[in-house]
Amino acid sequence: MSIRAILSSWLRCCAWLVLCAAGAMPAAALAAEPPRVKAVAVAPDVWFVQGESALGSAANRNFVSNAGFMVTAEGVVIVDALGSPVLAEELVAEIRRVTDKPIRYVIVTHYHADHIYGLQVLQAAGARIVAHPAAREYLNSENAQRRLESSRQDLFPWIDERTRLVGADEWLDREDSTLTVGGVDFRIRHLGPAHTPEDLVVFVPKLRVLFAGDLVFRSRIPFVGQADSRRWIASLTQLIEFGPRLLIPGHGPASPTPQQDLATTRDYLVHLRQTMGEAARNMEPFEEAYARADWSRFENLPLFRLANRMNAYNTYLLMEHEGK
Repeated sequence: MSIRAILSSWLRCCAWLVLCAAGAMPAAALAAEPPRVKAVAVAPDVWFVQGESALGSAANRNFVSNAGFMVTAEGVVIVDALGSPVLAEELVAEIRRVTDKPIRYVIVTHYHADHIYGLQVLQAAGARIVAHPAAREYLNSENAQRRLESSRQDLFPWIDERTRLVGADEWLDREDSTLTVGGVDFRIRHLGPAHTPEDLVVFVPKLRVLFAGDLVFRSRIPFVGQADSRRWIASLTQLIEFGPRLLIPGHGPASPTPQQDLATTRDYLVHLRQTMGEAARNMEPFEEAYARADWSRFENLPLFRLANRMNAYNTYLLMEHEGK
């Protein structure tokens, strides 16, 4: 084992012990191993990796988002890169468990940190990175650098000084493109600005498998952030029209009932806009509007208490701005 590998292992052990000593994790987690990347077959030659329904942390190594890949006659196409280099290394190991064919492409649905910090590993493994050019603004922003610096602190040692932001090898500036690998068509559509300006989805017509990125959060509350929720709702309607048989969301389990899960995410966003839009039009204070709103349909979903108030507040501000 190299000196660097020994040092890296030692640092990771130290960080784990510091977290334990500081009481940063519940007692049940102290003896638990961090979640590992495990690829599961969900359709012929299609494999899926599911992150936790949790916030990114050193304890889970930022494994909170999903990724997927398809094996073709000429190589492997991956969708999204996971939230840290070590997770991407495990993803490559899972691919190698399935096939020895070369890794050809990784398609980035959007440039949120939990989907991109593994890109440098996949690129080194031979993948050509494909993304939408609307991501360039974020990549070149101070916000992206601040987020990376913060992650180096909060997610150490999984994100450290060697972790870097990686742009695309190929920027797709068309609204609809088709990538053909090994006789399989991957239809790539730009649906942003929605969750992000650069949102891409990947549809495999041969199998009717849809990789939806963070346009769909399954079995948990979506992260809305600064999203254009009006366009997001419209994009979900377009995805329903694709008629997928299987949906791989950006977060949560793969869905054998895509129409239902697309509708659930859309209904949540519609509810946010209706309740917060009415409050903004009536100049009702946010806290009063939030307390009065009926959240019963969604309040039992994971991360509701952590994310819903923030989602509602951001939507309230958005609706105020749209009203002006």
